[in-house]
This record gives sequence, structure tokens and C-alpha cells, in this order.
Amino acid sequence: MELSDANLQTLTEYLKKTLDPDPAIRRPVYSLTAEKFLESVEGSQNYPLLLLTLLEKSQENVIKVCASVTFKNYIKRNWRIVEDEPNKICESDRIAIKANIVPLMLSSPEQIQKQLSDAISIIGREDFPQKWPDLLTEMVNRFQSGDFHVINGVLRTAHSLFKRYRHEFKSNELWTEIKLVLDAFALPLTNLFKATIELCSTHANDASALKVLFSSLILIAKLFYSLNFQDLPEFFEDNMETWMTNFHSLLTLDNKLLQTDDEEEAGLLELLKSQICDNAALYAQKYDEEFQPYLPRFVTAIWNLLVTTGQEVKYDLLVSNAIQFLASVCERPHYKHLFEDQNTLTSICEKVIVPNMEFRAADEEAFEDNSEEYIRRDLEGSDIDTRRRAACDLVRGLCKFFEGPVTGIFSGYVNSMLQEYAKNPSVNWKHKDAAIYLVTSLASKAQTQKHGITQANELVNLTEFFVNHIQPDLKSATVNEFPVLKADGIKYIMIFRNQVPKEQLLVSIPLLINHLQAESIVVHTYAAHALERLFTMRGTNNATLITAAEMAPFVEVLLTNLFKALTLPGSSENEYIMKAIMRSFSLLQESIIPYIPSVITQLTQKLLAVSKNPSKPHFNHYMFESICLSIRITCKANPEAVGSFEEALFLVFTEILQNDVQEFIPYVFQVMSLLLEMHKNEIPSSYMALFPHLLQPVLWERTGNIPPLVRLLQAYLERGASTIASAAADKIPGLLGVFQKLIASKANDHQGFYLLNSIIEHMPPESVDQYRKQIFILLFQRLQNSKTTKFIKSFLVFINLYCVRYGALALQEIFDSIQPKMFGMVLEKIIIPEIQKVSGQVEKKICAVGITKILTECPPMMDTEYTKLWIPLLQALIGLFELPEDDTIPDEEHFIDIEDTPGYQTAFSQLAFAGKKEHDPVGQMVNNPRIHLAQSLHKLSTACPGRVLSMLSTSLNAEALQYLQGYLQAASVSLL
Repeated sequence: MELSDANLQTLTEYLKKTLDPDPAIRRPVYSLTAEKFLESVEGSQNYPLLLLTLLEKSQENVIKVCASVTFKNYIKRNWRIVEDEPNKICESDRIAIKANIVPLMLSSPEQIQKQLSDAISIIGREDFPQKWPDLLTEMVNRFQSGDFHVINGVLRTAHSLFKRYRHEFKSNELWTEIKLVLDAFALPLTNLFKATIELCSTHANDASALKVLFSSLILIAKLFYSLNFQDLPEFFEDNMETWMTNFHSLLTLDNKLLQTDDEEEAGLLELLKSQICDNAALYAQKYDEEFQPYLPRFVTAIWNLLVTTGQEVKYDLLVSNAIQFLASVCERPHYKHLFEDQNTLTSICEKVIVPNMEFRAADEEAFEDNSEEYIRRDLEGSDIDTRRRAACDLVRGLCKFFEGPVTGIFSGYVNSMLQEYAKNPSVNWKHKDAAIYLVTSLASKAQTQKHGITQANELVNLTEFFVNHIQPDLKSATVNEFPVLKADGIKYIMIFRNQVPKEQLLVSIPLLINHLQAESIVVHTYAAHALERLFTMRGTNNATLITAAEMAPFVEVLLTNLFKALTLPGSSENEYIMKAIMRSFSLLQESIIPYIPSVITQLTQKLLAVSKNPSKPHFNHYMFESICLSIRITCKANPEAVGSFEEALFLVFTEILQNDVQEFIPYVFQVMSLLLEMHKNEIPSSYMALFPHLLQPVLWERTGNIPPLVRLLQAYLERGASTIASAAADKIPGLLGVFQKLIASKANDHQGFYLLNSIIEHMPPESVDQYRKQIFILLFQRLQNSKTTKFIKSFLVFINLYCVRYGALALQEIFDSIQPKMFGMVLEKIIIPEIQKVSGQVEKKICAVGITKILTECPPMMDTEYTKLWIPLLQALIGLFELPEDDTIPDEEHFIDIEDTPGYQTAFSQLAFAGKKEHDPVGQMVNNPRIHLAQSLHKLSTACPGRVLSMLSTSLNAEALQYLQGYLQAASVSLL
């Protein structure tokens, strides 16, 4: 694409169309419009430069913003260069982008600046510092401009570039990069910090100037956190006085001009103070020795902050960060003395913990009107810290050294709260809510997502509290009364499921099933989640704690209520309910068979509805898992039922494939594989009609499709190779074309071998005769060009499978037809030295049977120049049996996982319940490969008496010989 006015105009038109609310214009299925057009041109040279030109020169603000978002997403999808895949952005465009993007970002309005800043950090993640060495200098030089719009642009970009230091694993590469950044950035950042603070004093009465300056201070404080996270840099240690003194004075600052009337949204002052609390907590936790002189004044300042800050939502982040600071300090033995006094503990409990555990009007509003966010915070402990979570962490921190006194103080509070509730439940229910929360935070010492509480406070009687205060709420006749307390009770069961005795859990199950009908989204979601967690608990012998037999009386009501819950307002795509459906199927197994017709109808309807606009990946995943479970459980009892599932599902599947619903296609292929594998003999015609479509190159472009598509093609080959050979022989080149594409990629070559192995194992030999030599030539070319451990392991399994299928002589002949003496070279250079690397029971067995055939059924091994390799090959085979697996991988090798490929690709999500049984191609022929070797050697020695024994006695090492004698004894044979 040229950088011409005509192309700019075309691009403008299409960008406008992507904003059209009508999906037929935005995302049509067949015509090349809007999104499809942009997708089709994004590989063209100059495309990104056209976007940058548009966002710089367009007169329409909406087009500028749209171009900036499109550009950022384009960079996100295409910037990373992936081995084995074409470079999606040409080098000249890359150079031009890096040359222009920083000045363009700094001169753009804030809305566009943010998008370009994100794009710079995506490019920086790949190219900085090696391929973009002047980025830092260019940014630091802008600090001198004095223009805070520009300075904030630089700080924002630096923040998005450096914040990954907070979660990267330590490595020499990372240290080198951080050192480079510190050398160039730490001093200018410190000077900017001091200058900005001085300007704040100068402009103390100018509200608009203060807003800009405080935005800068927030970004500077965030950068301080990122640059200090991995280790304490020498520069910051030397300048700690400057930073900490200024941080402390900012914590105690109160400027009326920076206060906001908004009760919800945190103002700049709150955001800055909460970041400073984070910075102080970081130093208190990681660099306590160096930070010690400053700690007491920070504790005082933060304590005063907590005592004087109101309950409004806008202070939540500040309060929770301030409490987290105290929590991190009280856990350290160094600072224990600051909290030892009983009055201090009482004061913390009374003034900080109890007030911040209260259920506020804002929490009640979230509970009722923004339940998804409420659940995310409460159940999943999402990053948005709540006051309650912070207060709970502080209780845990204090209990580390002062468990007795703290439990004593809080027991009094809990009792008085429960008494208040008892006086007038309908008015005072919030007191009980706080009491339950206090008990939970007191009792929980250690917790995991999988097991709930794993360590509990011995001083709290959890079962007694459960029976007296939790169960009565859940047993009340109306499920919609006091929804918050119901949710608290259900959460209590969930958290303490390992501490409460099993009989109490069994009493709770019908109560939880009943609460699936609650109108409150939070209550019925918690009920579903609690059931799902209970169903995964392990009892003795690793079986489930709650058995299918114990659930028998509740099967019908459980399934009815779970599916009804999906029809409640706000829960049509509730992932917790769908996960509970999946787990119920898995636990109940054949008990669900009578309900399957109704269940599969409801699941299919749901699938059709969500396929129109898939937006909840977890919900979708559990839905497909549930479909797989329905199929497995039913067809295990009645294999004929597979037809009725196909009838129910194929219409929806066809629609998904025709509409190219990318998120669902990998799932559809997995379910189809499962169904096809259920057929015993022939492939039904409905599947054969689809077969040619599965070979279309466009399907194989998406990495997420590759594993399920390969599995589906394997199912076709296993169930109907002869049908393919007779009715679709013209498709065999297409099948081999797929293999050729996969084998060329280091990321997917193993998938190519899965396909090839199925072709060799199942296709009638005559149908692939003409292609065999070409297959080997392709494999040798790949071996020559880029040999990896993974490729060699797969190659070894393949040649041995070929040997098992077609015979050792056929293997030797095909190698030597490509190049004379090639067979010997493969034995000497690949099989003998590398066979130890093969892993997996079935894979090892295939190799053992294949090598046994080469040793005993290949005449050239006994009477040509290949004979010298006979003993080394036998030695390697005995090594495969007896030596530990060689799992070393050369340092320079790393395989790109599907999850790591960049850009928005529907990554492949393996369905656990669509799992394929491991297939053993030599299972019927050979049970024990060691005995098989002994029997084959016996047969060979019978054919040429004396030869085998003399070779063994002169050349095989003693240890290997000893093992071999053991195999011969076990097989009850001897060598002649």
C-alpha cells in the first residue's frame, strides 16, 4: 500500500465502518467489509504508517482515536517475531515506526497518547534495549522540555515499559536491562521528582497546575516502585533521604484545592498517597534494615491517615494500601515491639480493623447492582483491594505474634455484634455480617483456592459457630430473606469445608441446592460455587468425599435447580453455575442418564444462544465440558446413543463452523472427535461430507485449531481409513499437505508426527505407496535444517512405527533408495545415540518393537557392512529398557508454546472430559517388549546357529549381557 491520499481516504472509510453499530456492516460473514478488509490489508507494507499518518493528520477526532486503537491492536498482534512464522511487519516499517512513534505520542492529545504509549511498551517488550537502544535517551531528553503534557507522556510510557519488572523472574538478562535503565533514568527521575515538588509549593494556590503536577508525582511514585521491586538499587539507597523525606511530607499533605466532591472516584491526592503506602510497604518488607530509620515516622503518618480518613468509596484504595502497609510491618520480627502493648492492639482493632470490616451502603449497592464485580472481589480476591480484605490481612498479620490477645479482643466484639443482631435482626443484620467476617479472618491462617482454609486458629470453634450461627440462616423458610447473610453463610461453608465435619456438609447440601433458586445473583452464584467445591473434595483412597450414592436423593432437584438458575436474570452465562453443572455430571456419572434428553436440549439451546456473541470464555469452556460428559457417560452405558447426540448437536456445530465463530471452533472439533471415536466401524456419511473442509489451509492458519484438528483427523483415520482410501483418495495429498505444513514448524512438528503416525498405522499401504519416499525426504530436510530434541524424539517413534507396520527390510530399502548407505547413517547417527531420549510408555514400546525387528528381521544387518552396528543397536535397546530417560535438552533450544504466540489468537483449550484414551499401536502384537526381544533373538539364532552367541560373547558389555540373560530366562528360551 502506498502512502497516498487515496489509500488514506479508503482507510478512513473502513475505519468509520468498524464503528458502525450494525454487525452486518462491521462483521459480515461473507462480504469483504470493515474488519475483514482491515484484516486483509494488515500484512501490506506501509499499512501501519498509513494509520500513524491518519492519527496525526485526520481532521476528525473519532478517526484519530479509532486509528490509534487499531494501530495499538495491530502492534499487539504482529510485532513479535515468531520463529518458523513469517515476519508480519517488514523491516522498513519497523524502523519507521520506532523513529516516529515517540514524538507523535508526545504531541498527541491524552486519549491518543495512552494508546500510543501502550504500543510503545509492546514494542519495547520485544525490542528494548537491544533493538531500540536510543529509546531511553529520547525519553529522558524530553524531561528538559518543561512541558508537563510531554513529561507525563514520557512518564506514562516509562511506567508501562518498566512495570513488568514487578513480576518478572530474576535473570541476568533482566538485571542487565534494569541496570541500563537505572544508569540512564534514576538521576533524571530523582531530579524531576525534586523539581516537581518545588513547583507544587510555587503553584500551591493554582488548582489546574496542581492537577498536572500531581499526575506527574503519581507516575513518578509508580516508577519508583517498579525500579525498586527486584532489588534495592545502589542509587536509590544513596538517595533514600531525598525520596523518603518527600514521600513522608506528601503523605501528610492536605491541600483543599486537590480535594474532590465525588464520593466514588479517588482524587489525585488519594491516588498519590496510596502509591506511597505501597512504596513504603515494599521497603518495609524487602529492605527493612535500610528502611529502619524512616519506619517509625511512616507508621505514625499512616496510622493518623487511617484514623482520620472517612468511609467514602473514593478512599478505599488509600485505606486498603495503608492497612496493607501496617499488615506487612506487623508480620516482621524486627518491628514486633511497635505492636506489643495491649493498648496499641486494642486501638488498632477498634479504630482500624472493626470500622473497615463494616458492610457499607456502597457494598450493599455493589451486592445488588454490580454483583459480577462483587463476586470477583469477594470470591476471587481480585486485584482491586477492598478495605475488608486489607483488614482481614491485618488480623492475620497480628495473629502471627499476638494470636491470644487479638483473639481475646475480637471475641468480645463478635459476641456484642451477635447480641445486637439478635435484638432486631431486620435492622441490625449488618452487625452479624461483620461478626461472621471477623470470625472468618480470625480463624483463617492459611488458605488456597483449591482447598479453602488449610490452617485454622485453634482458639476459634468453627463447628460450633457453624451450627449456632450459620445453619439457622440457611435453614430459614425463605431463600430471599437477608441475602447478604445467606451469602456469608454459604461462603463460610466454602471456606471452612475442610474444618467442618462431613456430616455437617451433608446436612448443608440440600440447603445449598435450595439456594440455587435465590433471586440474588450473589446468593445463587455462591450456592453453585460451594456445591462445586464440595464435589471436588477428596476423602479416603483419593475418592471424592461426597459420593454419588450420598447424592442420589438430590439428583433431580440439583439438576433442575442448576439449569433453572441459568434462567435467572443476570445469570444466563454464569460461569460458576456452569462449572457446578459440569462437576455434578462428573460426580453423579450414570445417575444423570435418565435426565440426559432434557439436559442436552438445554445445553444445545444455550450453546446456540452464546455462539452468537461468545463473551465469557470460562462459561463456554465448562459448557463444552458438560456436553462431553453427557456424551461419555451416556455412550459408556449405551454406545448406540451416539447418533442421538449427533442429531442434537450437528445443526449448531454446522452454524458455528459456517459463521466462523473462532472461539468455539477448537471446541467443536474436540467434541466431534469424541463422537467419532464412539463409532465402532464405519465413518457416517455426515462426517465424510465434512472431511474435505477440514483440510482447508485457512483452518490451519490459527494455532488454536491445530491440536483439535489433528485429533479429529486421527479419529477419521482410525475409524475410516479404508473409506478415505476408496471414496476420498484425491484428498490424500491434502492430508499430506497438512503434515508438511506442521512438520515445518518447531512449535507444531509433534502434531505433524501424530498425523503421520495415524496415516502410516491405518491407511491401506497401497494408498500411500507413491508418497512414502517424499515423506522421508521432507523429514530429512527438516533434520538437516533445524534438528531439535523434540523433533528427534518424534522422528524415532515414527521410523520405528513404520518398521513395525511395513517391516524392517522395507525401512532399510526406503532409506537406501534415497541415498546409498543412508540406513547405516540413520542407525549410527540418530537411533543408537538418541534412543535414550524417547519418553512415554507407548512411545518406548513402539521403539523397542521396531528396533527388535531391525535386529532380528532385517537380513542386511547380519551380512553386510551394517553388521558392525548390530551390537551397538542391541546395547542401545537394552539401555532404553534399563537406563533412566535422557531428558537433557541443549541450552539453545526453546520451543514456542501455543500460549506464547502473540496477538489475539483463540488459544487451544483442552477439554478434560473430551480426553482421548492413549492408543497403543503395538498393544495386540506385543505385551512385554523385553520378552519379545528374547523370543525374536531365539528365532534368529535358530535360523543362523552360533552367529548371535558369538557376537554377544565377544562384543556386548557385561552389564547389558546380564540384563539380556534375564530376558531370555523370563521368556524361557535360549540362544543356539
